[in-house]
Amino acid sequence: MPSIFRVLPQAAAIVALGASTSAFAQSQLQTQITPQMRNEARTVMQACRTDYESLCSNVAPGGGRILACLQSHAGKLTSSCAQALPRAQALRDSAVSAGVTPK
Repeated sequence: MPSIFRVLPQAAAIVALGASTSAFAQSQLQTQITPQMRNEARTVMQACRTDYESLCSNVAPGGGRILACLQSHAGKLTSSCAQALPRAQALRDSAVSAGVTPK
């Protein structure tokens, strides 16, 4: 299975925010998520790439599971990922509020 960090930028934002990758969710996310939010999601993913690969690569994307996994390993994260996680949570919360990802 390919790493989630090698997918297209749109899919990267979907995965980072925990949304389902269904066509409906993708179209909803694309209309609700701004280019700035997409860029922030990419930044978070870059900061946490190593941590994801070493701690959470066995976690299926979607529903915020990767974010939850990274948060559950807070004491083991690199400083760059630990610093990026609050923004990742805020991005996920925004997607939940917009109704484009499940709670």
